[in-house]
Amino acid sequence: MDTAKVAKTCLLGDRNTSDIIVRLKNREGRPEWFYSHSAILINRSKFFASRVSLPNSSTCIEIHCSEFDYDDYVELLRLLYLPVDSILESLGSVKSAVGILQTAIAIHCEDITQSCTQYLEAVPWDDKEEELILKAVAKLGPMATPILARIQPVDASATKNVFVSAVCFAMSIGRPCPPFGDELKTSAQEQVEFMLGEDEDMPLITADDEVKSVVRIGLSNICSSFENELSSLLLESNLVCDTAEDKILQTLSDIEWMCNILPKMDLMKDFVFKWAEISVSVLGIIEDEKLACVMWGLKVKLIQVTGKVLEAVGYGNVILPAPCRVQLLKTWLPYIRKIKPILDSKGNEDTEFPYMMTEDLCQSIEGAIVSLILSLPSNDQADILADWMKTEQLRFPDLTEAFEVWCYRTKSAKRRLVQGLDSVNNATVSL
Repeated sequence: MDTAKVAKTCLLGDRNTSDIIVRLKNREGRPEWFYSHSAILINRSKFFASRVSLPNSSTCIEIHCSEFDYDDYVELLRLLYLPVDSILESLGSVKSAVGILQTAIAIHCEDITQSCTQYLEAVPWDDKEEELILKAVAKLGPMATPILARIQPVDASATKNVFVSAVCFAMSIGRPCPPFGDELKTSAQEQVEFMLGEDEDMPLITADDEVKSVVRIGLSNICSSFENELSSLLLESNLVCDTAEDKILQTLSDIEWMCNILPKMDLMKDFVFKWAEISVSVLGIIEDEKLACVMWGLKVKLIQVTGKVLEAVGYGNVILPAPCRVQLLKTWLPYIRKIKPILDSKGNEDTEFPYMMTEDLCQSIEGAIVSLILSLPSNDQADILADWMKTEQLRFPDLTEAFEVWCYRTKSAKRRLVQGLDSVNNATVSL
C-alpha cells in the first residue's frame, strides 16, 4: 500500500477509515482513543510495526504515558500523518521538539527523530533548554553528534586563542574601540573574569608565558596611558569640561578591572610595583593647585585603585621589601587622610554630591593600612603612629588597633631584651 496516498486520504481521528486505535491516558488519568491507520503507523514506527505483527494483535494499542508527556505523544501521532519533508517545519519550539524527540525515541520513529535532531541542532537554546536537550539525546548515540558539537569542550589551543583575543579587546590593546566599543569592551572584561573564575582549563592557560606576556603588555600600555592623560590635565585650559576627566576615569576603571584578574594570573605584583613607582608623580599632579577644587570623581577612583594595592600588600598577597612598603604607605596615607574630610564636607554641603568614599571602601582601606603598618619594622611603625597622633584627622583611618598592638609588642620586646641581658649577666657571674 502507498503510505503517502494513505496519509493524504486518511486523517488522524477519522473513524470511518480507521482500522486501529491508539489508546493514551490523558492528564486526568482517563483513557483517550485516537482512531488511526495501521498502514501509516507500521511504516513510520518500528514500535507499532512490532505490535501489529504479533500473532494475536489487537486493534487497540495502548501506550503508557504520564501527565508530563501526554501532549508530546498526541503531537507525535499528528506528525506521523505528515509527509517527512514537512515535519521539520511543523516544529515550533525547543521545549516541544525535545518532548517529541523523547517520544519518538521511545516508539522508534526514525523520521521524526531525525527531524527533531536537525531542528535542535540549528536553533538557539537557553541554559535550561540545554539541560533538557542533553537528557533527551543521551540515548541517541552517534545521531546526537551534531547537537553535542555545539557544547563539546574545545581544545586548549582554541581556548587560549579566544582568551587572548578577549583580554586584548578588554584592555584595548593595539586598536581603538569601534562604535559600541564600550559595551563590547565591558562584555569582554566580564567574560575574561568568568573564564578565569569558572573555566577548569583556564589555570593551565593563564600559566602560559604567552598569555602572561600579553597581559603584561596591556598593563604597561594602560599605566602609560594613565600617566600621559594625567600629566596632560595640567595643560588643559578648561578643567571644568567633563571630556578630559571622563577619558582618564575610563583608563582608571580599566586599571581597577585589571586588579580583579591579575591576582588570578599571579601578576598582581607587576601592577603593585608599577603603582608604587608612579605614585609620587601621580600625587604631585593630583594635588596641584590647578586641580584643587575639581575632578572629585577622579580623586575617588584614584583612592579605590590605591585601596586595591594596599590590600594586596597589607595582607601579604604581594610581597614587597620593607623599604618599599614604608614608602608606599608614607606616600598615600597623608593624601587619604586629607581627602576623606574634604569629600565628607562637600557631601554635607550638598546631599546630592556623588563623589564620596563609601563605608565599605573606608573599612577595606583602613583594614589594609592597619595590617600593612603591623608588617613594618618597629621603628617605622613608631614614626607612622606618631605622625598619625599629631594630626587633627584621627578618625580616618583609625589606627588605634595598630597603636595598641605596637605598644604590646614594644613592651614584650623590651621584656625579652631585659631577660636576655639578665641571662647573659648571670652566665658571666657563674663563670
